[in-house]
Amino acid sequence: MPRLANRAQFRTSLALVATVLTAFPNSMARAGDKSSALLRVTVATARRQHITPDLPLTGTIQARILSNIAFQTSGRVVRRDVEVGQYVKAGQTLAHLERTEQQTDVTSAEAALNAANAQLLEAQRNFERQQSLLSSGSTTRERFDQALATLRTDEAQVNSAQAALNTARERLTYTELKAGRDGIIVSRSIEVGQVVQAGQTAFALAEDGPRDAVFQVPEILVTNPPNDRTVDITSQSMPNVTVAGSVREISPILDQATGTVTLKVAVERAPADLTLGSAVVGRARWELSPAFVIPSSALFAANGKPAVWILDSENKARLRGVVVQEYLTGAVALAAGLEEGERVVTSSVQLLYPGKVVAVAYGAEP
Repeated sequence: MPRLANRAQFRTSLALVATVLTAFPNSMARAGDKSSALLRVTVATARRQHITPDLPLTGTIQARILSNIAFQTSGRVVRRDVEVGQYVKAGQTLAHLERTEQQTDVTSAEAALNAANAQLLEAQRNFERQQSLLSSGSTTRERFDQALATLRTDEAQVNSAQAALNTARERLTYTELKAGRDGIIVSRSIEVGQVVQAGQTAFALAEDGPRDAVFQVPEILVTNPPNDRTVDITSQSMPNVTVAGSVREISPILDQATGTVTLKVAVERAPADLTLGSAVVGRARWELSPAFVIPSSALFAANGKPAVWILDSENKARLRGVVVQEYLTGAVALAAGLEEGERVVTSSVQLLYPGKVVAVAYGAEP
């Protein structure tokens, strides 16, 4: 019996030792798992730097001077002589208005002038006769003075009739719309049969002369104009056609819908292939204000606004709102929101939440 008891105790001891040995490695494994379970992320250290992006701009070739052409009188359009895209010379007729009323006015003015001239001729003859009679004493001074007054009145009537005829003839010319300069018709706003008002735009004329490449650029570039105002302009359809231009004008007016402003680049000697309306690509180098440049993968959205995740000294994630200055290729320039030397998470940002402890991946920037 004692032997059996000893054997039972021995077996119990062995089982206890086995249990301890089995549990020990499991507890060690759990301790290791706590470290390995942390999300491993890469980081970038926030550093301010000057950026000079090579910005491609897309725009079109436009005339430096675009003039609106309108009739100087009201009337019904009876003929149109040119179409959009047609080249016209100064003085060339573009369209006609119905001219019956103006022609009638000219005819009436001519008749009035003829009558005034006939009356003046009679007054001149009467004055000359009275002048001769006065010299011989055969008439009175009163009759002479009356003949002179009639002559002066008829002369004034002729002058008035001539002025009326000139006005009528000028109004007749208003029924013909002519180009004031050489150029290309770029738009038309009238149709045959349409009644137009004086001053109503009928055509837009792109005048011959210097051309501009016109672009829409981000607002940030307005506050940081390029030191080198040279812009290389290339035809979008013919990449071998390139010309150098110079920034001529940056509009101060912001397009609220697109957040852009108009940039005009002077092209003094545009190649023949760069015609009006040609799509072009411009390249210029803008030196923006110093900014924090981080990888695009670091950018996060919080309530619809840009943000990034910052790691504190305990590797806890903190969400931080930022202000984007410019989107670059594969990177983002931040104008505000970071401090020099802060660690910005650049991977797995969608898996983070405030206060989450992470591990910095081996080889990542400290």
